[in-house]
Amino acid sequence: MQQHSQNDLVNSDPRSSRLAPDTSGMNFYHADPSLSDLLRIHLPEALFHHIEPHLERLGRLAGGHLDECARLADRHVPVLHQRDRFGRDVQWIEYHPAYRELERAAFGEFGIHAMSIRKGILGWGDKYPVAAKHAFTFLFNQAEFGLGCPINVTDGCAKLLANFGSEALKAKYLDGLTQTDMNKLTQGGQFMTEKEGGSDVGTLTTTAVEEGDHWRLYGEKWFCSNADAKVVMLLARPEGAGPGTRGVGLFLMPRTLDDGSPNHYRIVRLKDKLGTRSMASGEIKLEGAIAYAVGKLDRGFVQMAEMVNSSRLSNGVKSTALMRRAWHDAMTVAKNRVVFGRRIIDLPLAQRQLMKITLATEQALSMSFLTADALDRAEAGSQDAAALLRILTPTLKFRATRDARKVCGDAMEMRGGIGYIEEFATARLLRDAHLGSIWEGTGNIVAIDALTRAVGRHGADAALAADLHARLDDSADVPSGWRDRLRGLTDRAVGFAREVAGRGENEAEARRATSLLYHVASAVALAWEAHRIHQMRGDARRLLLSRLVIDHRLPSGDPFRMSDDGRQRAITQALLGDRAVGMEEAGELAE
Repeated sequence: MQQHSQNDLVNSDPRSSRLAPDTSGMNFYHADPSLSDLLRIHLPEALFHHIEPHLERLGRLAGGHLDECARLADRHVPVLHQRDRFGRDVQWIEYHPAYRELERAAFGEFGIHAMSIRKGILGWGDKYPVAAKHAFTFLFNQAEFGLGCPINVTDGCAKLLANFGSEALKAKYLDGLTQTDMNKLTQGGQFMTEKEGGSDVGTLTTTAVEEGDHWRLYGEKWFCSNADAKVVMLLARPEGAGPGTRGVGLFLMPRTLDDGSPNHYRIVRLKDKLGTRSMASGEIKLEGAIAYAVGKLDRGFVQMAEMVNSSRLSNGVKSTALMRRAWHDAMTVAKNRVVFGRRIIDLPLAQRQLMKITLATEQALSMSFLTADALDRAEAGSQDAAALLRILTPTLKFRATRDARKVCGDAMEMRGGIGYIEEFATARLLRDAHLGSIWEGTGNIVAIDALTRAVGRHGADAALAADLHARLDDSADVPSGWRDRLRGLTDRAVGFAREVAGRGENEAEARRATSLLYHVASAVALAWEAHRIHQMRGDARRLLLSRLVIDHRLPSGDPFRMSDDGRQRAITQALLGDRAVGMEEAGELAE
């Protein structure tokens, strides 16, 4: 009997021509010239040419096989079993085969978790810079967002161990955390959240009791993603230590002891979550679990905070990936759906909606690369880059994750009623998007971190101002009038952030100040990128995006004034079209 795929059956139905297609079969790398442009800017030429074939392959898989696996894994959620088939009290989590296939691709085939730690991944003789690694993160998460957490925390565990662990611990656990051989891989986890604390880590109640060369942990962890990870990093208060975060130590806890028996902790239950349903998050009860101290006991919070900052960058990239996937879907609908005799993309109101989706997505992509570049330079020893990273990371995390919720909702609306149905990706994108603004700190926590700590305590605003001014100085092709305007806005945004940080009663303005820093920084980045891309291939359209950021993302003007104008229509047509726009034309529209 001849078999047909679902797409074959749809295509054979003449009525299907009236339905908007989805992104099935799309190569997400080929469909995203912005990604390749930014990679060419930020990476050495040899490295770009090395990874491009791998990105092409991942882009094809993300739009096809991996996307179908993600759909199945989302619908067939993990199941916790309390006993094995012989009746022994051995807990295990059952995953759908589609989730295992996603793991095989991420950890085994592409080695995304190990790219910045282990040499030789995908045939490259050295470790990958963060900007290159997150290109793979960006593409993979357009298909599957849930597994992004295990990839990230495995990477984070390996970095914590490499940076702070003893030689004995590194010899025992580091190789497994960075393996691409699935039979040797030990996935990692980070168990931090407690019922009593949440973001207030200093109030955690998990205790650690020293016992010879190891410690025993007692307490509960409330939200533990990748719940059955083989190696876990977590915070606990050593017996007799003082209060607050200075009394907290960092520990490595294996899932299985040296004799093969399970460690002394239980998964109480798995969480029934809004999104990221494919990945197992659970509640953990520590019952004298054996663990090993990592680094200095009184520096545990500081050490973990370094990884939280890195994780926030990853979080921003993943939220950008959701926006890009939503953009792909919205554009596919708009270009192929005909209503009342016209394509949706040709309708003025739809164009405005598409530009909102496009602008937030491109801002986030630019800011992700700006932050990744700062991390690469900071890890190479630049103190200026370290200060810049300190402000960019929470700023990216705050705004990009919030924008993802709106963008994914707008993309669903572009598809209409069927976009609300779980058989299409848009519903899953919207559910997953809500995690980004909660994971690794809610919006309020991250905005306070950006203003009170990064600006008020560390003076990182000076590094941001210097970097943005330097990029404008390096953008000679951009019309001087637009560069001058961006310089003025940079100084105003940084000045406002300093004012908010300097007066405690202004904490309520932290969110607005963080958003202003993000929008102005992204406008500068887009102009700088336009200069570089125009030199490479004669296209300055990102300068038009820079102008739109200022026009539409900074609050100003009379809310009752009609907003229709020829400049905006011309910019929209240029950005939604396929032709390159020269710098002279772009400059006239921007100024």
